[in-house]
Amino acid sequence: MEQQKLPNVTLALVLAIVSFLCCCFAGLPGALLSGIAFFLLKKDEKTYSANPEGYSNYNQLKTAKIVALIGLIIGLLYFLFFAYNIYQMGGWDAYMEQSRELMEQWGIEE
Repeated sequence: MEQQKLPNVTLALVLAIVSFLCCCFAGLPGALLSGIAFFLLKKDEKTYSANPEGYSNYNQLKTAKIVALIGLIIGLLYFLFFAYNIYQMGGWDAYMEQSRELMEQWGIEE
């Protein structure tokens, strides 16, 4: 019997890599993309466990899982750091006020 490729592994690997790249910008988009990658990988793990001899790219699934986990952890840590910084500034209103002051200082119009 000819071995097939698991259907969602490539997409999950791309999502995991993009989540790893996005986690450094805002945190939550990276965590969201990692969550989607984990969902797709879980489906493929069930498919693989039903017929392990029929699929050839299980190692790629494990790689995608590791990259998605790293993206998820870094994204959540970045989000928690961002939330802590806003809390230390005095809340969302103080953060927005400081942002307005910086924009005026640099001559950027709202």
